[in-house]
Amino acid sequence: MPHRHSKIVATLGPGSRSPDTVRLLAEAGVNVFRLNFSHGNHDDHARTCEAVRAAEARVDRPLAVLADLQGPKVRVGRFPGGEIRLGFNAEFDLVAEETTQREGVIPLPHAEILRVLEEGDRILCNDGLITLDVIAGAPAPRVRSPLPGKLSDKKGFTVRGKALPVSALTDKDEADLAFAMQLDVDFVALSFVQTPGDVETARALITNKAPLIAKLEKPAAMQHLDEIIAAADGVMVARGDLGVEFPAEQVPIIQRRIVRRARAAGKPVIVATQMLESMVEHAAPTRAEASDVASAIYQGADAVMLSAETAVGRHPATAVAIMSRIISATESAEDYRRALAQFAGEAPRDTAIDIVADAAFRLAETEGACALALRTGSTRRLARFARRRGTVPVLYGSNNTQRLRRAALFWGVNAYRLEDPDARGWAGALRETAGLEGRIAWSAWKGEDEGRVTAWEIGLEG
Repeated sequence: MPHRHSKIVATLGPGSRSPDTVRLLAEAGVNVFRLNFSHGNHDDHARTCEAVRAAEARVDRPLAVLADLQGPKVRVGRFPGGEIRLGFNAEFDLVAEETTQREGVIPLPHAEILRVLEEGDRILCNDGLITLDVIAGAPAPRVRSPLPGKLSDKKGFTVRGKALPVSALTDKDEADLAFAMQLDVDFVALSFVQTPGDVETARALITNKAPLIAKLEKPAAMQHLDEIIAAADGVMVARGDLGVEFPAEQVPIIQRRIVRRARAAGKPVIVATQMLESMVEHAAPTRAEASDVASAIYQGADAVMLSAETAVGRHPATAVAIMSRIISATESAEDYRRALAQFAGEAPRDTAIDIVADAAFRLAETEGACALALRTGSTRRLARFARRRGTVPVLYGSNNTQRLRRAALFWGVNAYRLEDPDARGWAGALRETAGLEGRIAWSAWKGEDEGRVTAWEIGLEG
């Protein structure tokens, strides 16, 4: 029986995609493995996915695979000699070109972006290391560099606080998405989400083959936060790009807002980027990093994610083990439950499933049950139970491999294969499979009409 509620997402890459390393990561506590389609090719991802499926059989518990699409990458063009020097208060023209041989010009092969620039906009390049102030807007935008620096070929380009007229799905993303569907991945993460329409466009291509996780990293997304959460199956707090788009002091505040809204809506939320960044090189995290992970757990995040730490880091399994220890310690803290309550958020009007979930957990808590067994054919209903953040773990049994893997992302849910989950005594079978003793509460849907649940049962077993 797992000893923690929040889950771990780990990115696989050159430093970790071998079958032996994937198995070690799973044994250390990974629940969801991320394939980063910004790097590697389809053959790499196919072999990595195969390694995850093999590790799943070895550790004998569900492991999910998340395909993370690259999204559009807005970059400057190419310069003579590969770079230009930016002098103090130097001025440059922005032109819609891939390559330039002219002095005093910065090429940007995205004419649609140049058309929306306005005087006063601030441009960020190279992950925010270079800033440019727009001193003349379209149709002939001109910028000034407030500080000296160097800008080289193909560095990233964004406009702080401004919605950009760029689609969230590129041709590469569509090809990657089609390939990910062939791999039968369990989740798809969509980058560069700015509106609910971006989510719906991607969902139409997925055709309900996998849940869609919206990565929240753009200012426009924060203006449509509730609508995006409603449209998606879950969200990711992509703090790296948020830290470029917003001042650093705003990122923790934005994270808290996203977690609170996602929890209120009953959608899983992943907190990502630089959680244990120093472990890319070192065998132990800094105290600040440990506190950062703990903060996400106190907020009730469904999962925390490792990126470079496991993809290219020198100590991938150690990073997972330490993250697992931080989660467990935080969830054991005396103030943990009080902190969770602060981030529950103001929930929308309760559905019938919410009322059933509340009653089932109250029964479990009142009767001192050691767990709550759940039978349902819908992972969306499972998410509504996870939203409750109950004090007892949820045991979810199914003979559907896809549902078991998708359950790996939900807070407090422990998924087990039951070959006949509808048979009499299924709750007791779940308790035995989980290795628990004592009474357990149970909840199961009883009837369904045209896709709507018409009746639920709750009770005690043992």
